[in-house]
Amino acid sequence: MQTELSRASLAQLDANDPLIRFRERFQLPEGVIYLDGNSLGALPHGAAERAAQVVTQQWGHGLIRSWNDAGWFELPTRLGDKLAQLLGANPGETVVTDTTSLNLFKALASALRIQQVDGPDRRVLITERDNFPTDIYIAEGLADLLNSVGAETGVSYEVKLIDSETELLAALGDDTALVSLSHVNYRTGAMWDMAAITEAVHQAGGLAIWDLAHAAGAVPVALNAANADYAVGCTYKYLNGGPGSPAFIWVNARHHERFWQPLSGWWSHQAPFAMAESYTPANDVRRFMCGTQPVTSMAMIEVGLDISVEAEMDKVRANSLELTDLFIELVETRCAGYGLELITPRDHARRGSHVSFSHPNGYEIIAALISRGVIGDYREPAVLRFGVTPLYLSRTDIWDAVEILREVLHTGAWQREEFTVRNAVT
Repeated sequence: MQTELSRASLAQLDANDPLIRFRERFQLPEGVIYLDGNSLGALPHGAAERAAQVVTQQWGHGLIRSWNDAGWFELPTRLGDKLAQLLGANPGETVVTDTTSLNLFKALASALRIQQVDGPDRRVLITERDNFPTDIYIAEGLADLLNSVGAETGVSYEVKLIDSETELLAALGDDTALVSLSHVNYRTGAMWDMAAITEAVHQAGGLAIWDLAHAAGAVPVALNAANADYAVGCTYKYLNGGPGSPAFIWVNARHHERFWQPLSGWWSHQAPFAMAESYTPANDVRRFMCGTQPVTSMAMIEVGLDISVEAEMDKVRANSLELTDLFIELVETRCAGYGLELITPRDHARRGSHVSFSHPNGYEIIAALISRGVIGDYREPAVLRFGVTPLYLSRTDIWDAVEILREVLHTGAWQREEFTVRNAVT
């Protein structure tokens, strides 16, 4: 007989959950239920101390010697190898560096360069219309740059936007250079079948680039098993690296010798301190970098990364699915009749680790929730987004958050004028 769903029954499940111990590894404000780890992860205990160590000891006392003595120079590749454990990647394929946007530019440029040799008539870049905006902007910007340079030769690159898997498969053809998709959609939480899509792209002669910003640390990722070509992503969401922490880029080993990028900064040089007059790329993963690395923020990444590796992704994924199922069930039963419409897939195989509902007054409702200590976020158009991070969220947190949502809707508290004022960051 199934136990009746109640806060008490959920508390009992929490008490026996092997992941509950990780909650103590994060600094969470009293009276706050944090459902925005899909946008900015919580602060891990030890991260501030790590930053202080870099600043006061390594910089303060070690000064420039710390590039060698404290291992600053190796940080990008060392963190990349550690992150690879969560990406289904091999050592030497991943580097932590720059931003997601810059890394995507590198990956796109590299893929197009390869296609110039293997398929010179392949000049169509396919991406999802509902992809994260920067992914579209970067692709369009690169296409515009190439078209302006090649205007006299008649060479023309095109960014083609698709709205569904059916449209994607229909769009693949002899002109396809690459397909660039987010593994988990930032707005809806919908997840692509990476292996199946990559295979279809390859059969059409294209290359597959994956944005893992809403996947890394939240869902199982198997880049090499899927035979993907490139991947990029950030470290400040589910990996809890800190606001604006450096991103990462992964390149399948089969492309390493062919990897080319126009951002050929000195840190990607084979011998940066030879100060050579001409550029020779490093013969390993370091060729994916560009300029001098931000050591303090990069050092903090390791604290959250260590927690994610320790937690084991299969357990995190199991809890994520259970908690998102619970959130959907509670909202649909306890908040019925208030106009919330689920836009996140119910199918586990197609769902990431955040749940989104649409509502005409989504911004106001989220603002009202935040004022009550339930922190989610809002995305245009009319989307309430709730991130579920099993490392520091419990079943009772989900119950309490939905109860506050129900009260906000039932009382109409969201209609207060103060909640209509838009913040710069939503």
